[in-house]
Amino acid sequence: MMAAWHGMLILGLLLVGGSLLFLRMNRIMPDQPKEAPIYTLEGMTDYIKHTLHELTSTNLSDYGLSEEEYRRRKSKRAELKRALRGATSGDLRDKQYVKQVIADLLTHHFTLDEVSLNRLIPFDNPEQLTSQDHFDILLHKYKQQHGYEALSQLIQRYALDEAKLLEDEGNEEAYRITAEEIAEIYEQEQPPLEMQDKLELVVQRIYQLYKGFSVVDELRDMRVDGISGGVSGIPPSVWEGEGTAQARLREVPRSYDSVWLFYQGKSIHLSFLSFGSEQELRRVCQNIYKHNFPGQLSEANGYKVNEMADGSRVVVLRPRLTESWAFFVRKFDVQSAALEQLLQDEHAELPIGLIRFLVMGERITAITGAQGSGKTTLLMAMVRHISALLPIRVQEMSFELQLRKIYPNRNILSLRETDTISGQAGLDIQKKTDGSVNILGEVATDPVAAWMVQMAQVASLFTLFTHHAKTFRDLVYALRNSLLKTGVFTNERIAEQQVVSVINFDIHLRRDLDGRRYIERITECVPLEQETDYPTSFREQSTLEGKMSAFMDTMTTYFQRSTDRPLYEARNVVEFQNGQYVAVHPLSAPCRSAILERLSGPDQAAFLAFLSHWGDEHEA
Repeated sequence: MMAAWHGMLILGLLLVGGSLLFLRMNRIMPDQPKEAPIYTLEGMTDYIKHTLHELTSTNLSDYGLSEEEYRRRKSKRAELKRALRGATSGDLRDKQYVKQVIADLLTHHFTLDEVSLNRLIPFDNPEQLTSQDHFDILLHKYKQQHGYEALSQLIQRYALDEAKLLEDEGNEEAYRITAEEIAEIYEQEQPPLEMQDKLELVVQRIYQLYKGFSVVDELRDMRVDGISGGVSGIPPSVWEGEGTAQARLREVPRSYDSVWLFYQGKSIHLSFLSFGSEQELRRVCQNIYKHNFPGQLSEANGYKVNEMADGSRVVVLRPRLTESWAFFVRKFDVQSAALEQLLQDEHAELPIGLIRFLVMGERITAITGAQGSGKTTLLMAMVRHISALLPIRVQEMSFELQLRKIYPNRNILSLRETDTISGQAGLDIQKKTDGSVNILGEVATDPVAAWMVQMAQVASLFTLFTHHAKTFRDLVYALRNSLLKTGVFTNERIAEQQVVSVINFDIHLRRDLDGRRYIERITECVPLEQETDYPTSFREQSTLEGKMSAFMDTMTTYFQRSTDRPLYEARNVVEFQNGQYVAVHPLSAPCRSAILERLSGPDQAAFLAFLSHWGDEHEA
């Protein structure tokens, strides 16, 4: 009897366990009591983090799904995972997808009416809005009208990019947009907000706290030159563990209060924005460079250079290499990659026409200038005039030029340095890729400079490259010294002679204090004849005294040529003077002939007509 009772008990337990397992597999068990939703931005952000983690990591096999439903959910999960990765790489479509998922999750879990939205951000009480709230609302409304030109339109409408006299800078001029200015603009515009606007603003705020780039998330998407953070304010080493000095430092901006905009060549401090904490700045730095898995940023390497999904260049630095975490995002306006759009000062047809014929005439050309002067953008525009018959090979530190995005039907292959493949190795492999034109995004190291000189002599039709030299003389010296340092040559004069024989032209760009970019000069390098005979008049003298005097003249000429004899003449063909471009020196006869040889009949006629800008001056 007892054995039968035990058997029935075991059977009952098995039935109950099986029923519970069946209910669990089919997800029809009674739900656990839900916690009351927390109506704060922090609470909602935590909910989104938790929910998205569950959606992307739970085991779908536990749901007891049909085969069709299993495949559908697996596909949706894979799509969400890709979007979450792409959103942090600068892919705007993935970002929009993730934001839509967040909006759906919020509206499903929370009651998002006017009252609750106003509780999250006080839209109904402008006095309680922060500077960030004011700016986000203004940018949101401008974006509805102008798209990614929204920030440019806002800055231009209120002249926010003009220099200001600031007391905290010792009454010096500086580019800064203050909280007071943003508040005045908001008060003046008083942008009306529908409920959908408020929801989109809340979703954006949650997104940038969760997956985005904090306060610079929307700024990074705008059509500007760049954005950076962590480059001003006192670093953590100053305020940490200060004790009595802590109170005095409390009002001083810190490194996480640093947001800078690079706009039309100007570095503008957005003093009304802050990351809020060093941890938030660090989170942005650790995520913003992750496109295509470039490796881990650690104390051992200290920095990372990479590109984002939209072609932007990103540089991230961390302690101990730098005093604080910092990042720099540099954007390149591909849409403006045309000479006519870049050069618009008076008589701009001079540099535009000359650059066009230099490229068509296959002249080896350096593009020089300081950072932010527009070298990369000009190089993008010059490629348009390279014959479509010629394959192009590009070597860069990161993929900045994005030439295949601008010219998708051209034969172009770009290479870059990696942790295991040096720029020199990349240049070496280019020899085997059937390239005719070589482009170097930046000649920044001695091996690359030395390789460029050698490549320009034998390996390609012509070369275009950028460099940071200030003058043409500095450019020659820098390349000469690179040849010496790498051991290609040991004699300074011979090394310099090789450089002079390679470089045909230098286009030097300049950016003034107002952010205005222009071509300061286009310089031709004219090698001077070195193979002239030494004077032999001493042989014709009849007296010993005359022979000695004439022979001393011969020796003087010899030593002059051996020491300080110039190897080249730098002629400025075009200069920027008093706000306009002017023709200065004509092209040398060998240069004119070399260009004409490479032009077709109609282009030859156009080139000869273009030379009339220099009048009737010519050389034999």
